[in-house]
Amino acid sequence: MRRREFVHTLGAVLAAPVVARAMPDSLAKKKLKRIGIQLYSLRGPAQKNLDQTLADIAAIGYKDVEMLMSMKNFGATPKQVRAMLDKHGLRAPSTHMGTAELKNMSQAMDEAAIIGHKYLFLADTPGELRKSLDGFRSWADQLNRAGEEARKRDMWVGFHDEADDFVTIDGQVGYDVLMQRTDPSLVRAQLDIGNAAIGGADPVEQMKKYGDRYWSFHIKDAPALRAAHDAELGKGIVDVRGVLSRVKHIDDKLVYVEQESYPGAPIDSVRRDYQYLSALKF
Repeated sequence: MRRREFVHTLGAVLAAPVVARAMPDSLAKKKLKRIGIQLYSLRGPAQKNLDQTLADIAAIGYKDVEMLMSMKNFGATPKQVRAMLDKHGLRAPSTHMGTAELKNMSQAMDEAAIIGHKYLFLADTPGELRKSLDGFRSWADQLNRAGEEARKRDMWVGFHDEADDFVTIDGQVGYDVLMQRTDPSLVRAQLDIGNAAIGGADPVEQMKKYGDRYWSFHIKDAPALRAAHDAELGKGIVDVRGVLSRVKHIDDKLVYVEQESYPGAPIDSVRRDYQYLSALKF
């Protein structure tokens, strides 16, 4: 499955940041109680040794891991994944799935039940279907059908935004079409704040428009709007505090660090990301 291709038109970088900070540090009071990580952040190490990677994740302080059913969890069976998570004191309340899993929800939910997933988020949609509004509508309809299946087993289907979802076609933003056509009683959304910025959208504005639709978050930074890659947390222009301060009942939501490009070793980046996010008040 195609996964995370950061090929975007750079365009002109806006002089004003996407970020008007939500509040002064002195007024911010709340901190996250649980911080998770999307396993894609450590896809290289996980492919070599999933068990050791999960051990490293736990040692940093992460409590939750979003798994990668879309990548077959790097060859580990659902029972093996569950055993590794239990061994390292981690939980995996959600996974990313691909279009193949979306079309075979029965098997996907069987695997999810073993590992402990409550959410199955579609990682992205095929690029060719982002070329028309009807393409976005067709995927919304598929998500609604899959969501109906999932609710029968007390699970949720959702979708995760990629930068390309914010393309404008015939005067409408594809992401808006997808959000408006999916049924909130069947489908929940996961906001990747870095991908939104890379796609040219202000994540805080997304929260203002769709805040009640978001039940999970990828906390990711970007060096500029429409940048070609992401950045370590706190080193870009994304208003992380502004987003988090707008999440209602945040202790009941799923919050994951995700970083996809690195200045050095991936494990060092996600360690610094955890330090930044765990200390952040909002």
